[in-house]
Amino acid sequence: MISEQTVLRPDWSGPENVHALCTTRQGGVSQPPWNSLNLGVHVGDNPEHVNENRQLLARFTGLGCDQFGWLNQVHGNRVVELTPANLAECPDADASFTRVPGVACVILTADCLPVLLTDRKGSVVGAAHGGWRSLCSGVLENLVDAMAVAPSDLRAWMGPAIGPKRFEVGPDVRDAFLARHGDDEAAFSGTGARPGHYLADLYELARRRLQRRGVEIISGGSLCTVRDRDWFFSYRRDGQTGRMATLIWME
Repeated sequence: MISEQTVLRPDWSGPENVHALCTTRQGGVSQPPWNSLNLGVHVGDNPEHVNENRQLLARFTGLGCDQFGWLNQVHGNRVVELTPANLAECPDADASFTRVPGVACVILTADCLPVLLTDRKGSVVGAAHGGWRSLCSGVLENLVDAMAVAPSDLRAWMGPAIGPKRFEVGPDVRDAFLARHGDDEAAFSGTGARPGHYLADLYELARRRLQRRGVEIISGGSLCTVRDRDWFFSYRRDGQTGRMATLIWME
């Protein structure tokens, strides 16, 4: 069963009407290799187990299953606004936001970086899927812009992702980031195991993008999905595996 001991909560002093959490791999019914709280329908797991896991999440949060804004994440930079009218559509997008209480913005990950945003008044919330392609193409900047409040009024939390000592990338990834922002070089280390490869820091890349857009309060960014097998799914570590959910909603 899902409990406060099996989820993560943002370490921010968010508005009282805003709720947020990230699930771990614990507390569900899926069998190996998706054990146990897999929430992704696209990874080969038994659909009945995924459905039961999603029902467990709904009961834990107090939301109805029809209040979750699931996305078909495509590693792009599209942002959608969620309302009760479009919650069932599962649009192709990598970020969402809402101004409607009771609507949850949800991101699924298993190494990519989930980022949550809320304004200090608790009038708008958002979530983004920060894989390297999405980060590089501006998904966080697009989400900040779409939420349409002063960036200095926003606070961000970065959930668990592949850590900077485990995310080895080729020169094409580094070059793609540096072509947009040359000072992103500080987020890459020349210590990859393969010649000509680098270690990339997703947390630092996301932090820099948020700060450039004017977001000043940023927390999280210390966990590694690859390293912690007991708590986190990791596609890079395991290949076939489940997905965790990071979500945010207003009362």
